[in-house]
Amino acid sequence: MIDETVRAKYKVVIGLEVHAQMLTASKAYSSDANRYGDAPNTLVSPITLGHPGTLPVMNEKTIEYAIRLGLACSCHISEHQHFARKNYFYPDLPKGYQITQDKTPICTGGQIIIRDEHGNEKPVRLTRIHMEEDAGKSIHDIDVYDTLVDLNRAGVPLLEIVTEPDIESSQEAYNYVTEVRKLVRYLDICDGNMEEGSLRCDANISVMLKDATVYGTKVEVKNMNSIRNVQRAIEFEISRQIETLENGGTLSQETRAFDALKGITVSLRTKEAANDYRYFPEPDLPPLHIHQAAIDKLQASMPPLPRALFEKYTQTLNLSEYDAYNLTDSKAIALYFEQVILHTAQYKAAANWIMGEVKSYLNEQGIEIEAFPIDALRLAGLINLIHEGKVSNTIAAQRIFPVMLTSTESALAIAESLDLIQTTDNTAVEAAIKLVLDSNPAEVARYKNGEKQLIGFFMGQFMKASGGKVDPKTANQALRNALEQ
Repeated sequence: MIDETVRAKYKVVIGLEVHAQMLTASKAYSSDANRYGDAPNTLVSPITLGHPGTLPVMNEKTIEYAIRLGLACSCHISEHQHFARKNYFYPDLPKGYQITQDKTPICTGGQIIIRDEHGNEKPVRLTRIHMEEDAGKSIHDIDVYDTLVDLNRAGVPLLEIVTEPDIESSQEAYNYVTEVRKLVRYLDICDGNMEEGSLRCDANISVMLKDATVYGTKVEVKNMNSIRNVQRAIEFEISRQIETLENGGTLSQETRAFDALKGITVSLRTKEAANDYRYFPEPDLPPLHIHQAAIDKLQASMPPLPRALFEKYTQTLNLSEYDAYNLTDSKAIALYFEQVILHTAQYKAAANWIMGEVKSYLNEQGIEIEAFPIDALRLAGLINLIHEGKVSNTIAAQRIFPVMLTSTESALAIAESLDLIQTTDNTAVEAAIKLVLDSNPAEVARYKNGEKQLIGFFMGQFMKASGGKVDPKTANQALRNALEQ
């Protein structure tokens, strides 16, 4: 571990390349199914296998998804594009080349806003977003002697999102990948499941003395299957590079893999230069022309995005940043909250219920919000019932909410059927207070002698005596008045 004083001498420079598998029904340039988890080498055809004489056909959905992501990131959408062949020879790349975009990526510029290590907003600039196809998968841990190849993934459409070298720490990288995953899930263009390989991240890392004017030697790290491992790999690599330089060594431009079990990076190969790939125009796909009318149509159909919702919740609804982060972390939760607040103006209470009782139930049952049995209108009705003083929050949570989970009735109907509507009858309140005080003379004496914390005990006894049918605020004040007499 590098000493902090030594580390403070260096500036860390990180650029990330995130590959997102698109949620299309078929592959990028063939009609082969795009699915995860099928038996190896079953989602293939002569096109996927690169047989001679086969021709690619463009999947239009991939273009739509790329534009949607570009719009979400404020990118420039290129109206005129062509595809290229990127040549390299891996056992899981049947054609011997990958169809990608080289000189004319579909999206250029733009940015993604993250939080830095101090919680401040920071823009991470994007260099480009381009469309390409995935390679197959080489499997090294099943057969002792041989590498196995599954070509189901070959030809799956990808979006590669490339940043400028704006990221300065492993925590910022963690925050960035988290934002990308959230964004592609909101757009419904990728499921973001890193453990399944549908979202993968390569990190380009270098270090330089803070007064230096030239970037250090860049090292690329691959094979990171979780956002946490992205952070761990970068943290190790920063320490390794600084330690090497401090000991008088030199760094090589190379590609390294992250060993998650050992928490270290290991060298794979020297880093290829762009000319090693021998890019040239793809002769089997015609140039792509995107009209502004198509871009405008997609812009009009864009869903609410997490950043816009976060600003709405904090600036318009006056929720805390903590609440806004929790609500926008999942698109499904955010959309459910959006439906709830169509029927109630109690925004903070709605956030509390969703982050509290609702999420607890989802976790206990192991289900997502889409399967939650209480629709937004009925939950809003329960929240309004509390706000109107007809039931207490405690009664709502302990008596009404559980019934709503197995019933289609409204909160009001359940409260009325269970005789839970709070009373405003002063005579009943006074009778309940008299019963509590008469039953606990010793505690009354202690309260009057200065043990004011006993008010909690009296409140508990009162709520039992009244069946919870009195507003707690009203009851609390009435009890204090009686005890002070």
